Amino acid sequence: MNISRTKFVAFFLIFGFAFIFGTTSILNLPPDSYFGTENQERWQSTISTIVSPIKMVFLGPVEPFKFKDPDTPPPFFLALFASYWTILSLVLHYLLRKMKRPERVGGPAESQ
Repeated sequence: MNISRTKFVAFFLIFGFAFIFGTTSILNLPPDSYFGTENQERWQSTISTIVSPIKMVFLGPVEPFKFKDPDTPPPFFLALFASYWTILSLVLHYLLRKMKRPERVGGPAESQ
C-alpha cells in the first residue's frame, strides 16, 4: 500500500501529539519526565519505562529549548514539535520507501 508523503506526515503529526498527550494524561506522567515517578501506580510506572525510548526520540532534541525561557507561550512549543516531527516523518517516509523499493542496478538499456 502506497501512502502519499503528505498523508504520512499528517498521520505522523496526529499520532505524535496523541502519544504525547496520552502519556501525560493516562500515565499520570509529568511532561518533562521520561521514566516512571513515585506518584504513579505500578502499572503506570512500568508502561512509562517501556515507552520512554519513543518519548526520548519524540521530545529529546527539543527539550533544551523548553528550559531557556520558562515564559515562552505554549503555541511556540507546538510549532517547534510540529516542525521537528515533520522532518522526522519525512526522513522515516524516505527510509521506508527506500527499503520497500530497492533501486535497480541497471537502467532501461540493460533490461533489453
